[in-house]
Amino acid sequence: MHNSIYSCLFFLALFNCSQKDKPESALQQRPNIVFFFVDDMGWQDTSLPFHTETTNLNRQYFTPNMEQLAKEGVKFTQAYATAVCSPSRISLMTGMNAARHKVTTWTLRKDKSPEPDHPTLRPPEWNVNGLSAIPGQERSIYSETLPQLLKKGGYKTIHVGKAHFGAKGTSGEDPLNLGFDVNIGGHAAGGPGSYWAKYNFSAHWRSPNNHIWDVPGLEKYHGSDTYLTEALTVEANKAIDKAVEEKKPFYLYMSHYAIHAPWEKDDRFHQKYVDAGLNKFDAVYASMLEGMDKSLGDIRANLKRLGVDQHTIIVFMSDNGAPKQAARNLPLRGHKLTPYEGGIRVPMIVKWPGVTQAGSINKQYLIIEDIFPTFLEMAGLDSEAEKSTDGVSFKPLLTGKGAYQSDRPIYWHYPNTYDQPPYSVVRKGDWKLIYHHAGRKLELFNLINDLREEKDLLVENKSKAEELAKLLSDHLIETGGQMPIDKVSGNPVDYPVNVLLD
Repeated sequence: MHNSIYSCLFFLALFNCSQKDKPESALQQRPNIVFFFVDDMGWQDTSLPFHTETTNLNRQYFTPNMEQLAKEGVKFTQAYATAVCSPSRISLMTGMNAARHKVTTWTLRKDKSPEPDHPTLRPPEWNVNGLSAIPGQERSIYSETLPQLLKKGGYKTIHVGKAHFGAKGTSGEDPLNLGFDVNIGGHAAGGPGSYWAKYNFSAHWRSPNNHIWDVPGLEKYHGSDTYLTEALTVEANKAIDKAVEEKKPFYLYMSHYAIHAPWEKDDRFHQKYVDAGLNKFDAVYASMLEGMDKSLGDIRANLKRLGVDQHTIIVFMSDNGAPKQAARNLPLRGHKLTPYEGGIRVPMIVKWPGVTQAGSINKQYLIIEDIFPTFLEMAGLDSEAEKSTDGVSFKPLLTGKGAYQSDRPIYWHYPNTYDQPPYSVVRKGDWKLIYHHAGRKLELFNLINDLREEKDLLVENKSKAEELAKLLSDHLIETGGQMPIDKVSGNPVDYPVNVLLD
């Protein structure tokens, strides 16, 4: 009897030891994914050059953690987002192009557009309420989201920072309704009331009773000297700690409010830029950029401390170009909200341990909706990735395996009147066609020869313009892309192919 008990205990101990020595389950083997998403950061708003040469802005800013990530991963020099925040965020959540999901400019208040009156055009009835968790919600898009699919695949999904998915008072304002297990600081607004905890991250101090911009859930920091970027980083690392403790693969959507307005100095870094002779705005802006970069370093340090850094994919990206108040991202033309490269081309770095080649550069273009299928394929959820309507996985560009259409057309659609006149854009290969709705005007650029978009080649290359105009028109028709309404005729603005053929 005793011998049988001892035998059972022996084999039980042996079994436990062998279980510890076994590789993790298939679920645990799935890589963690950190999407480090910055707000309003231009292509050159970093000490890491994304151009073929170092520019003045690269020399002005200090982002050592971006530099280090690029040394260890791959730098994408032709990554694109939409020209304004909400459309980019809905595209990455759904895998849809903006023309299809129809959240074509920024959202905030239910059923209300931020657009001013335009002298000749009226915006279409676009989806002002953003992304919805409920089918049939008026003026919104309903779709299965990236975090919902990752969660279904066994991931713990963590949202930190800016959400800006749905308008105030709608189901989409709360990330917890859209597939996230954890929400830290995310709500309807696209910017914080303040970055300063001494003002409780609220705009009340400069605009009494204006609380729609207040960052929620960070009350523990109120009244302190903590900067918002730092508070979000500390809370993000706590969420990572918990996910690792639970032994679940995690998806961290680290979505900083920085460097979106209001531009408020990060005192941890501000004085060095004042001492360097930068003007008031530039010094504040630079301090916010460096604070964001420190967050990247702090999160990476925590991943290493936890022993999961080699099992974690990091993707760094911005949601649109730099704001017009900031220095131009030369050699790019334009800024946030414009159809030119300065409005839509963004910094992007990917490190996939054991997969991406350290210190490499990829010059292939891709666009924000491609995040959706790529992350799902990274997670081993290939069948879910096929649900992407418009996004194309760029996993082959990371692994070197599989085909990727290098000259596929990509599109932008902005039928709105907020800040800029409405437009639609297509890029295919080296060529880019911009259709300005108000003047029914087309511009054609060759980006390889003319990155500054200074020479309009429409007249000299009529056949190329016709090809791209047809592609763009077909895309708008297929997606149901809404066109602004001409106030005189009462009809939607013509598609570009019709204008070109007139």
